[in-house]
Amino acid sequence: MPTLTHTYLHTLSYHIFRALGASHHEAHTVSTHVVKANLVGHDSHGVIQVPTYADRIKKGHIVPGAPFEVLDETPSTARIDGHWGFGYVVTERAMQMAIDKAKKTGVAALTVFYQSHIGRLGDYPAMAAAQGMIGMITADSGRGPKAVAPFGGRERRLGTNPLCIAVPSDLPGPIILDMATSAVAAGKISLAINRNEPIPQGWVIDKRGNPTTNPHDYFDGGAILPVGADQGHKGYGLSFMVEMFSGILTGLGFGLDPQGKHNDGWFIAVFNVANFRPLDDFKREISDFARFVKSSKPAQGFERVLYPGEIEYLTEQQRLTDGIFIEDETWHQLWSLVEELKLVSKVGKPS
Repeated sequence: MPTLTHTYLHTLSYHIFRALGASHHEAHTVSTHVVKANLVGHDSHGVIQVPTYADRIKKGHIVPGAPFEVLDETPSTARIDGHWGFGYVVTERAMQMAIDKAKKTGVAALTVFYQSHIGRLGDYPAMAAAQGMIGMITADSGRGPKAVAPFGGRERRLGTNPLCIAVPSDLPGPIILDMATSAVAAGKISLAINRNEPIPQGWVIDKRGNPTTNPHDYFDGGAILPVGADQGHKGYGLSFMVEMFSGILTGLGFGLDPQGKHNDGWFIAVFNVANFRPLDDFKREISDFARFVKSSKPAQGFERVLYPGEIEYLTEQQRLTDGIFIEDETWHQLWSLVEELKLVSKVGKPS
């Protein structure tokens, strides 16, 4: 069970993607995003995804060098076809496009379809927050394989359908809400399998609709539940609306094709704070608001109250210093790729 530096993991991921046909920019961008996910503690979206992406490249489900095509555009909107390119690359470019539009029009909204997995959503709205704007993104997998049962059902009909909002502030760490509308992201179930750990009650039902703590039951015909436990209708309703924004508004569609390509469609909105009120005033007040919320005395079992995104910021500071733990199975899969692609001399064995 190695603990590795973020720079080593970036180098390893970069050379794997380069060997599989990605350009320097693509390999660097994807590697930066997956390692960032590990740094902030979202290991389910980190380098554990690299073997999956490698397999999709080999199958043609991810197309290195795919064109970025703007199909429809106005001063404040655009609709983009990613042509099965790396989702990280397509989404980063599109988010910057939305930011540039919002600088001129105050509010901008974009949709993208036909692109591969975009990973942890938090990275993209954070780009807007860093430029004094509120960023929002929702994501869905269209007609691809589904993961989540609707409230009251036991068959998969929805994706994990995440949403993310980032807000500019004067705090040391960014204010970011980044959540699936399901009880858990599917990658966390794979992570539990790689770590040989049970999953919490309330995440998954088995193929008969019974609650289970065995992560293998999900892959044996089970389904993830909507967020909310006995109030799961709330998570289900949010998921329904995320699918509307990211699947139907984009033109990606909905449905179930278990053999289809993984395909992330998304909706982005950017709000230029300066068009609503002075940015410095907003940043100061949102920071004061966060500190006010944090001033609540902690409940039993908690050490303190955190603002949205703070735990990721604190985790990143720790892992930048202490390194990133990689479970044995994930490391075995990564190193197998290194050997298969004859990259040992380029990445070197970790000390």
